[in-house]
Amino acid sequence: MQVWPGQPYPLGANYDGAGTNFAVFSEAAERIELCLLHEDGSETAVELRESDGFVRHAYLPGVLPGQRYGYRAHGPYTPESGQRCNSAKLLLDPYAKAISGAISWHEAVYGYPFGAPERRNDLDSAPHTMASVVINPYFDWGDDRPPRTDYHRTVLYEAHVKGLTMLHPELPEELRGTYAALAHPAVLAHLTGLGVTALELMPVHQFVTDHRLWDAGLVNYWGYNTIGFFAPHNAYASWGERGQQVLEFKHAVRALHQAGIEVILDVVYNHTAEGNHLGPTLSFRGLDNASYYRLADDPRYYTDTTGTGNSLLMRSPHVLQLIMDSLRYWVTEMHVDGFRFDLAATLARQFHEVDRLSSFFDLVQQDPVVSQVKLIAEPWDVGEGGYQVGNFPPLWTEWNGRYRDTVRDLWRGEPRTLAEFGSRLTGSSDLYQNDGRRPLASVNFITCHDGFTLRDLVSYDSKHNEANGEGNRDGESHNRSWNCGVEGPTDDPEVLRLRRRQMRNFIATLMLSQGVPMLSHGDEFGRTQLGNNNAYCQDGPLTWVRWPHGRESADDAGAAEGDGGADGAADDPGAPDQRLCDFVRAMVWLRRDHPVFRRRRFFHGSPVEGAHDELSDISWFTPEGDQMKQRDWQAAQARSLTVFLNGNAISEPGERGERITDDSFLLLFNAHDEARDFVVPADHGSGWKVIVDTARERAYRGDEGETVPAGGRLPLTDRSMVVLRRPA
Repeated sequence: MQVWPGQPYPLGANYDGAGTNFAVFSEAAERIELCLLHEDGSETAVELRESDGFVRHAYLPGVLPGQRYGYRAHGPYTPESGQRCNSAKLLLDPYAKAISGAISWHEAVYGYPFGAPERRNDLDSAPHTMASVVINPYFDWGDDRPPRTDYHRTVLYEAHVKGLTMLHPELPEELRGTYAALAHPAVLAHLTGLGVTALELMPVHQFVTDHRLWDAGLVNYWGYNTIGFFAPHNAYASWGERGQQVLEFKHAVRALHQAGIEVILDVVYNHTAEGNHLGPTLSFRGLDNASYYRLADDPRYYTDTTGTGNSLLMRSPHVLQLIMDSLRYWVTEMHVDGFRFDLAATLARQFHEVDRLSSFFDLVQQDPVVSQVKLIAEPWDVGEGGYQVGNFPPLWTEWNGRYRDTVRDLWRGEPRTLAEFGSRLTGSSDLYQNDGRRPLASVNFITCHDGFTLRDLVSYDSKHNEANGEGNRDGESHNRSWNCGVEGPTDDPEVLRLRRRQMRNFIATLMLSQGVPMLSHGDEFGRTQLGNNNAYCQDGPLTWVRWPHGRESADDAGAAEGDGGADGAADDPGAPDQRLCDFVRAMVWLRRDHPVFRRRRFFHGSPVEGAHDELSDISWFTPEGDQMKQRDWQAAQARSLTVFLNGNAISEPGERGERITDDSFLLLFNAHDEARDFVVPADHGSGWKVIVDTARERAYRGDEGETVPAGGRLPLTDRSMVVLRRPA
């Protein structure tokens, strides 16, 4: 076999049409062997003799796409000094663009916690682990262009590749649960019809199931256990795993773009699947443990701010290069439109404390590629000082956990919530305004993959995670949920009506709040996990979205509660609710059609410049129609208020330039457990049209809603919300 010197950059295996250049970093290893794997189980070892800046490299003519390979690192196994090289382990390339196979939990993949390992000459590790794959980088993108949807027009939809598509009745069975399923017309039609502009995919980087779950007969379903930061997860591929997973993912992105939908990846750059000091040696640990991981004072162990066993060393130039190279690769080669960073506070831990001026943020800020896509932080981790909502740099948006908590508290009837609710509803200026950010820095959500689904939020007071095998000790115990009087499934029609009304309250509040709304997949159908709020290890019908088999419209099901029909039916856990989906769709499009609900700047509480009246851009009223005073905000039992949103003179950019809107709204919130009358403010318009009433099964259409005069009284059902529009 010919072996040429090759180049130290780019890292990884890079095919150029005639052969492949291999390059891998390790400062710890004394020598590294590239192992080409053959179909009969044998391997050909090639020592990488060339080294530049601790990058070993070689070019092999004739090595083509589909070739499986790995590395063996010969060097010190000295945990007391932080190094764990072991040539018995076949290691994945940290820059592998595709990975084949899966781990069989044989002892060969494990490291040795302390002491020197036995040096073996056999190849036991190879059949029991995964292999890196050389890929062909060519793909015909055609006229693909990123949608580049502005944040103020963005509606995020968080979804799991398998969970979203596995039970879809219109998908061929061989496509269900795969990247190809995301590109299927039936899935695209649902997303576009719902009004979704961005699909936020739970982890699609190659991940593994850890040994504990495997022994328990469970899997890592969510995927927050990355081992390959460049490789699409091979189990989601229907075309094959010798590089075909890359083509299939690109095909899905292209189809989503053609439908006007951006692709956001949930990425896990805070830790890897190698776990703690007892975990397996799969890649980074065996190549250069001390360069990749944050070690404890005793270097035999790892500093863990993620709850997973290890944390990447964010002050290491090689870790920073790995992350930035990975981000650029997914943007430039895979055409994704942004990233949601899991446990992003860990990325800011250059030393110990969370530091918004850390090197990682500096690199992102100046990077000409990464800085131009959507960057969303999960602004917390499990380490000391890890809750950092509102503290990320101006380029970033954040999952607003305080929005989630406050809105949940309001609708479950917690006292003294109005003041904070007012801030969350209007974009959380207390969190984002002082550092120059706008309401769009707040990604608002009620539910996500982590925690109760929307239906479970209104059906359970307590978590029910027994199926996870941890004695119900895992998962969040304080969910700010309320079961509406009965724990879990019930056939009580009053409880069922209240639960559906509460779900509509949450959806309407989310879609009419300033910021960027995010839906969790299946919540539009009332998906349940039967009270499991930590379903990370449940890969089955419990976590898969159930789709309706026939299109039943809300018009056919009864427009108002109490009309009979399906409204009083017994609870069928998991049955998709088409009426709720229709309501969600109506609220998404109400938001998209009226820019006053998606302002690009904070409210000022002063008259709108250029408007034809002297009204403030926002005003707050008691249910009696009086201006809210300080005592009204702080009253312990106050759970009701009216908000006036002035849409006059809001400029909305369009294809033909700026247009001036004239849409003003009143939002009436009654989170009280009793019905009450609301007085429509007398001096903010002569007449108002009811367009949403969450006490009904659906939003109104056109002009069919009731008209309420200025100063008129409007009764609101207990725990309900009404939206009034002032005709232009």
